[in-house]
Amino acid sequence: MEELLRRLDALQARATEGDKVISALRHRVDELEARDKYSKSQATARREAVAPTAGQKRPATAVASTEPRMTANAAIPPQAAAAALPGLRPPEAMGSQYDGEGQDALRSDLPGLSLRIPGSQSEVRFYGFANVHGYHDFNGRNQSDAPTVQAIPLSGSPADIQGGDTGLSARFSRIGMDTRTAIAWGTLETRVEGDFGGGTAASPNAVFRLRQAWGELGTEQFRVLVGWANSLWNEGVYETVNFSTNLNQSFVRQPQLRATATLAPGLTGHVSIEMPDTQYTSVAGVFTQISTPAGFAGLSPSFASVPDLLGRLEYRNDGLSFDLRGLLRDLTIRTAGTAAAPPAVERNTAGWGVAGSGRFPMRWLSPAFGPDELVGMAYYGQGIGRYFGANTFGQDALSNIGLPGVVDPSLDALPTYGASAGYRRFWTPQLRSNFVYSYAWQQYPSYAQLFVPGSASATSLNSTMQQGIVNLIWSPFAELRGSTVGTGWLDVGLEYVYAHRDVYGGTAATAPVSAGAGTANRILGSATVRF
Repeated sequence: MEELLRRLDALQARATEGDKVISALRHRVDELEARDKYSKSQATARREAVAPTAGQKRPATAVASTEPRMTANAAIPPQAAAAALPGLRPPEAMGSQYDGEGQDALRSDLPGLSLRIPGSQSEVRFYGFANVHGYHDFNGRNQSDAPTVQAIPLSGSPADIQGGDTGLSARFSRIGMDTRTAIAWGTLETRVEGDFGGGTAASPNAVFRLRQAWGELGTEQFRVLVGWANSLWNEGVYETVNFSTNLNQSFVRQPQLRATATLAPGLTGHVSIEMPDTQYTSVAGVFTQISTPAGFAGLSPSFASVPDLLGRLEYRNDGLSFDLRGLLRDLTIRTAGTAAAPPAVERNTAGWGVAGSGRFPMRWLSPAFGPDELVGMAYYGQGIGRYFGANTFGQDALSNIGLPGVVDPSLDALPTYGASAGYRRFWTPQLRSNFVYSYAWQQYPSYAQLFVPGSASATSLNSTMQQGIVNLIWSPFAELRGSTVGTGWLDVGLEYVYAHRDVYGGTAATAPVSAGAGTANRILGSATVRF
């Protein structure tokens, strides 16, 4: 009996070993099939890249699909691990000013450090950059590594009298994680991204802050995004090494629900509802929904009734791009229960805006221009101040509430317009410059002249603003890719920024604190290492 039991155990052990061999053979067959599919997809991509049909753009995934990928399982050949998942949509751009969402003033055209999760239909990508930049101001002291035109010191102010200073910062270094999973409804993409720019500008202690946290589900034809993301209004237009939001630029990030659809070859449409935030200025100061001026006790009269509604159309074709976007919003103040009452009133006004931008590849005129680009944007609207953070102190509207003799206060959306134009010149694939000029204008109601001269309210009323930018950027690992340039993983830049602002009412509005205008001249250098 014991001999029979020993033979039975031996047979069971042999069967177990046989199962392992069969499992290993099946695994090897799966590897070979995956490698064969990958080779065929690569051959197809190469054929399409060499001979696209008339009027057809090169597939956006052709380059990304051939990038090397890191693998978490050394037993799996790199080719099989890098094979594109069927139906997986290419990842959203990681921070390109040319991707239609504007996003950031720095471009990143690298794919990030990406890995396929073994045994799943998911891919994880890590990306970001380390940056350090220094600056020197030649006019008034402006202790910020991200100065805006709206806040440059006015001539004759204490900061102007003190003179310019020098600073060094690395707090805008960034890191992010992006996941993509192939599911029955298309691609589920999620992103979490942050940097260290949450602290005080001049502080050596960097504070981590959340920049983006969202999920997007769908296909290239239609998808929906939910979360904290770049506003649909955003655009960067031109390239700069300055981490500030420059004049006429919009880099708003806020909670939203967005739908995106491909309407025709090269034509994409977006619609979103986004977080509202009425920001208005009165004689008491600048109000937002969550903040009040110094000395104002209690809740803010600034109120939100409905979300902001935004729409955008984009067209892209072989380096040529145009976009048109619009914005509708409701601005409300409710004084009941706040220090602004009596009287207890509610006032509403509509805000709206339209904007357009374009990018023209100069090679369309002559191949001699190479990858040079001509860019421009323009906008007009009322009550859209908070979407242009560099232009005003978030002023969507003005109110005469609190002024002497006012018994029936009003809320007036501010008309505003502006334009920017720039030229991107490639001296060589590794060396390029940007030349930019921007102009902006705001119109204020006449009662704004009654704000207390020299107060925060009066000195925040920027009527006209101008900015000029010239830079030289060296990317030693850049390379020419057909008619465009891939800038690689390292940028070293030197930039000069000129800014000027005029306050509504001139010296009468700002005396005795300062004159009614301010000028700033800044030079800065920057080094950015991306991954």
